[in-house]
Amino acid sequence: MNERVTPPMHALPDGEAELSLVVRLPWEDVARLGQEAGRLAAQTQRPVTLDEAVSNRLRSTRPSAAHAKPAGEQPAATSSAPSVTSLPRISGTA
Repeated sequence: MNERVTPPMHALPDGEAELSLVVRLPWEDVARLGQEAGRLAAQTQRPVTLDEAVSNRLRSTRPSAAHAKPAGEQPAATSSAPSVTSLPRISGTA
């Protein structure tokens, strides 16, 4: 379980990349993702998965890549795992 394995990354035809990973979340964050999926489903008038809700959230708040630094210049990782609550909120109409 503690092995470091590089997750597979796939190039997509639209110029984006798909990365698969496993994230452990508290139930409260899973519930927030469910609410986000519900809002997105209401907007699109179709069922939406939690994966799609997360992807939509990340795409809609995509910051510019100007702040990115080479790997050697990245700040040290913190011990706390990121959570859904740290993601920016999406304002939209349902």
